[in-house]
Amino acid sequence: MRGSSQEDEASQSLYSVESSDPQSQLVDRSKLSDDDVAQINQLMAAMAQLRRAEDALSEASTRYMKLNKTDMRALHYLIVCLHRDQIAMPADLAIHLGITTASTTKLLDRLAKGGHITREPHPSDRRALSVRITPGTYRSAMDTVGRQQAKRFSAAAQRTREERAVIISFLEDTARELSDTTQVWPTL
Repeated sequence: MRGSSQEDEASQSLYSVESSDPQSQLVDRSKLSDDDVAQINQLMAAMAQLRRAEDALSEASTRYMKLNKTDMRALHYLIVCLHRDQIAMPADLAIHLGITTASTTKLLDRLAKGGHITREPHPSDRRALSVRITPGTYRSAMDTVGRQQAKRFSAAAQRTREERAVIISFLEDTARELSDTTQVWPTL
């Protein structure tokens, strides 16, 4: 039983800077009050909670649609193209997904076989194909995954303009810090 409660204490402390960096080797918190550190710990825990919720939604949607994450990203792109009255072509999908044209062909074959997309001649370029999401897949995606994802907008709409500006700044700063590719990773 002791091991179980220790694991629980560790789980609850995962996003506490005092537990993750007790000697301040990574984070200098000497100029922060205990209340500031506690609030930042709470913010880190909330970000982890959001990540878990996003992961759970992603897993549920891929299970429901019986597709992988890349397939789901492709369908999302096709939904946006449909809403914007924009013609989607395989090359567009390849660029958006960051995959090769060969991988895109396999993806489109899989989605077509599953009844999720159609490939049609491009309306103005006889040599090209356009890709469209099928009405059934569109409805399923919008009524399930789309409805859940729309709740993010609702949460943001509940904040004032000033609060959203602070949140935007924080998220952009965090993304920039985490995207720093100048970090040298030692070879293990």
